[in-house]
Amino acid sequence: MSKVEEFEDLRSLLFSIAYRILGSVSEAEDAVQETWLRFDASPTRPTSTKAFLSTTVTRLSIDVLRSARVRREEYVGPWFPEPLLNDPYQDPARSVELADSVSMAALLLLERLSPLERSVFVLREVFAFGFDEVATAVGRSEAACRQLLVRARRHMEAGRPRFRADHQERQELATRFLDAMKDGDICGLQRLLAADVQLVGDSGGKAPRLARAVTGAQNVARLLAASFPWLFHIGVTAEPHDVNGEPGAIVRDRDGKVLHVLAFEMLEGQVRTIRSVVNPDKLAHLGPVADAWAVDRAVREARRASR
Repeated sequence: MSKVEEFEDLRSLLFSIAYRILGSVSEAEDAVQETWLRFDASPTRPTSTKAFLSTTVTRLSIDVLRSARVRREEYVGPWFPEPLLNDPYQDPARSVELADSVSMAALLLLERLSPLERSVFVLREVFAFGFDEVATAVGRSEAACRQLLVRARRHMEAGRPRFRADHQERQELATRFLDAMKDGDICGLQRLLAADVQLVGDSGGKAPRLARAVTGAQNVARLLAASFPWLFHIGVTAEPHDVNGEPGAIVRDRDGKVLHVLAFEMLEGQVRTIRSVVNPDKLAHLGPVADAWAVDRAVREARRASR
């Protein structure tokens, strides 16, 4: 195989590693591209191309994550990962681990870990790398990596939900939920929401956002019922779509541009968390991005005209 063929054969794995470490589609793509440049510039062929490439992309991702943490501390409002619609890497033997590790909830748990803990957890728990491979990738001893993994597992297990319905059941719940939002059905929404549900938005200060997280089934139902029917009234659509392996929706303006992405976290047959990614910088990889401020103005004008 040529260098290009070897790299392309592993590209999806490299992206999936980088995305789980970084929580950013754009930064993961940059890390993969830089990995290729280093591989292409190398005068010799490594004994194991997979080991060389995975080590390179992991170390690049660790470096990027360390600098990104400073920016995230200064971020305006809540920070969410960039939504991922389709994970390019598939492995039937690791399907559960891959799906669980890419969810918004899991990526936010990973944010609590140090860059080294996060990288060790991703390589070992998600992709089943041997400890020798993990140690090489992060530049630490195997013993140190085992300790890093113990700490990472402790943090991750403390925040995981204890029971989740299968994917089909969650998709059906999401469909009923989106229908209730379109209809402005407060009672229908309340029945589908957990009592302590949270609605949280990530705008980064670059789009209209909630003043704070909205908590409680009644409060969330009222807000959704008061806002979404007006959005649909001016031509906005909500396209059901898996987001980070969980049911969600892509919300588009009347011209089909991406307005925001909804990601649902579900537990025991109810919606537990609704995360709305509105920051246009985090939506650009999905296609043309809508002007959220213009949509907000259009909703206000439609409301005034109806009085």
